[in-house]
Amino acid sequence: MRPLLATIKPATGYSRLAHIGLNILLPLLVFVLVRITFLPLALTLILLSKWRMFAVRPRFWPANIRANAVDIIFSLSLLLFMVRGVSPGVQLFWAIIYIVWLVIIKPASSIALVSAQALLGLLFGLTALFVGWGGAALYILVPMTGVICYLSARHFFDSFDEPYARLLSYLWAYFGAGLIWVLSHWLLFYGFIAQPTLLLLAIGYGLAALYYLDHHDRVSKLVRTEITITTVVIIVAVVASLTVNATNTVRALLR
Repeated sequence: MRPLLATIKPATGYSRLAHIGLNILLPLLVFVLVRITFLPLALTLILLSKWRMFAVRPRFWPANIRANAVDIIFSLSLLLFMVRGVSPGVQLFWAIIYIVWLVIIKPASSIALVSAQALLGLLFGLTALFVGWGGAALYILVPMTGVICYLSARHFFDSFDEPYARLLSYLWAYFGAGLIWVLSHWLLFYGFIAQPTLLLLAIGYGLAALYYLDHHDRVSKLVRTEITITTVVIIVAVVASLTVNATNTVRALLR
């Protein structure tokens, strides 16, 4: 069951309009602060915007932090993308994405959109991790990947009231951390997305889609086969590119 505070929606009328206005204002302020390179204040604004997590008794704080973790991951990832933006236009683009997230995607409570929130948190969180700290040591990349995978999976399973949500989330975190432990030695990027991110996203999407369809009794043999084949094709393509890169590296060293 998701914490009560995480599911409270703003009132209608002027309160609703004020809430939307503040959600639009925050990304624009972050954009301006990034442009003038006042990054500590931009980070502070994002963290202060989550104050409602602590507007309850302390014993509810861990549950509220977990429920809002995907939002925090997404927000901090967009801040990093803005900082790394090569032009004002690119930075403004990320600010607009942030507005869409805060106004449309984040408030949604349907199972489909909550699942999308989890996948977006996984994608943006891992992308930001490797863009910002791709060259970091394994003792940083491995646990950070595990944390992102765990929080994304927990966000996904909590929307289904899955009784084994914690166990399944730990398994996904362990798998993600193990994959990074292996692949971080041969880190490749497709644009700005690292190959471990693409692999975890493909596998995660395939498993999430099958779980979602099975939960609604809409999974069929044909659908299961299509999702499985698509996931396997992406995995094979990524592994093949990794193999080619590793072979070229070995040849270069042997020359």
